[in-house]
Amino acid sequence: MKKIVFYIFILGITKLSAQIHEVGFLLGGSNYIGDVGNTDFIAPNQPAYGILYKWNKSPRHAWRISYIQTKIAGNDLDSKVPGRFKRGYNFENNISEISAGLEFNFFDFNLHEFGVKVTPYIYSGLSYTMYEELYFVNGIRKKDSDGRAFTIPMVIGIKSNITPSLILGLEVGSRYTYTDNLDGSNPKNANLASLKFGNLNSRDWYVVSGITLTYTFGEKPCYCSY
Repeated sequence: MKKIVFYIFILGITKLSAQIHEVGFLLGGSNYIGDVGNTDFIAPNQPAYGILYKWNKSPRHAWRISYIQTKIAGNDLDSKVPGRFKRGYNFENNISEISAGLEFNFFDFNLHEFGVKVTPYIYSGLSYTMYEELYFVNGIRKKDSDGRAFTIPMVIGIKSNITPSLILGLEVGSRYTYTDNLDGSNPKNANLASLKFGNLNSRDWYVVSGITLTYTFGEKPCYCSY
């Protein structure tokens, strides 16, 4: 899977021309929101890292693809909810995410104009998340199989060019997943149905917060309609 993502990045970089490209990395942390652990929305407790590529179609928008690797974790003993604290479950889950979508700048971000430029931005699209299907037996976490789910990323950030070729960004992004078993509370395996717990009518979320650093290259774009 990592090789496939790498080839997609290389193909995108070599096929596209007469535009401004960005390639770089993300470093930060992640946290989970669901049926195990605390309920804080932004509380990174595990490292997250990844690579990203952007194709700037205009000073206001860019197509973006990324690959992020992280681990999410939750511990009921960190929760202020009495029922969770008494239960005392904890879990960890490895997450691999491939994402593609549109990044929109609130202000013009023309990389060929002189001077420092700063803009807030938002990003959304569609992600494919790979994780581990978990379940609990007498409070002990176990793995059942590998899981797959589509995810909706909702990212907000701010970025600025710190040199003519480097762009530094700070972003926070929540991920709404189409699964309720990142934490082992709702196993898909029918044989494990009796082990389900928590709110079975909601989906799990995870949040990735971090900094991005990208290198820009490519020919000067026209940014005209055609």
